Amino acid sequence: MPERPVMPQNSIQLCRKGAELNRSCRFRHGNVINLPEMGKVIVAGDLHGHRRNFERIRKIADLENNPWTHVVLQEIIHGGPEDDYGGCLSWQLLFDAIRYKISFPDQVHILLGNHDTAAITNSSVLKAGKEMNRALQAAMQRQFEKHYDTVYTAMVDYLLSQPLAVRCPNRIWLSHSLPADDYLETFDLSIFNRPYTLDDIERPNPVYLLTWGRRHSEKTLARLAQMLDVDVFVLGHQPQENGWLLAGFNTLIIASEHAFGCVLCFDLDKPYTAPELTAHILPLNCVE
Repeated sequence: MPERPVMPQNSIQLCRKGAELNRSCRFRHGNVINLPEMGKVIVAGDLHGHRRNFERIRKIADLENNPWTHVVLQEIIHGGPEDDYGGCLSWQLLFDAIRYKISFPDQVHILLGNHDTAAITNSSVLKAGKEMNRALQAAMQRQFEKHYDTVYTAMVDYLLSQPLAVRCPNRIWLSHSLPADDYLETFDLSIFNRPYTLDDIERPNPVYLLTWGRRHSEKTLARLAQMLDVDVFVLGHQPQENGWLLAGFNTLIIASEHAFGCVLCFDLDKPYTAPELTAHILPLNCVE
C-alpha cells in the first residue's frame, strides 16, 4: 500500500467520518452488529500494527467483488513499525483501517479492544516491555506537531464509536474478549443496548470488563452463552503463538498480529460448533 501524505485536517476528518459510519451502520443495534442471514464473515484477531496481515485480510475478503462478505477487525493499535525514535506508528494502520471502513461502511466492522480503551483513558499498557500509549503519542506528536491534540482527540472519538460485539445469525458471537470469571454475575448486560461512556471504560465497569477478561472457565463460558443467547464465542485479546486456540468447548481465540497469524472464515447461514470452526481457520502466511 503506497505511503499517503499525512495532513492534520485530513486525519481529523477521516476519524470523524469513520466515527459517523460506525454509529450509523445499518446492521448496528445498540453496540452490537447483527449480521444478516446470508454471506460470510472473515474474523481477524488482534493486529497490533501488522500491516502485511492487514493487506492479506483485504486480499482474502476482496470486498469490491463480494458484497455479502463482512470483515471483522480488532486491536489495530500498539505494535508493529516504529519511527526513528522508537515511537509506535500503529496509528497509521488504524487510519488505513478507517479508510477501509469508509470504503465499505456496512461490510467492515472494527470492534473495541482493551488497547483502545487504554488509549481512550490514557492509561498505561505494556507490550514487549514498552509502554505503548507513550510510544504511540510520541510518534503522533512528532508527526502532527502543534495539531497533535486535535488529531488525538479525533482519534479517541473514533475509538469511542466502535461497536462492542458482532452477533451472527448462526448463534456465533464475536467480541474482543468476555468478562472474567470473578465478574460474571455483576456484569451489566445493558451495555450492549445503551451508549457507553468514559465511565463504562474505567475499571471495573462493563466495557472494561468485556475487553480485558482472560482465561475463562468452562462454567463461565457456558453461563455467558446462556446470558447472551449464543452457542459459540470467537475472541481475540489473548496472544496465541500458533495464531489460534480452541480455548473451551464453545470458544475459539484468533490472533493475527505475527507471522503465524490467522483469520477465521465461515458462512453465516450454516451452524457450527467451536471445534468445527477450527477447520475454517486460514493462516495468513499462506496468502501472497
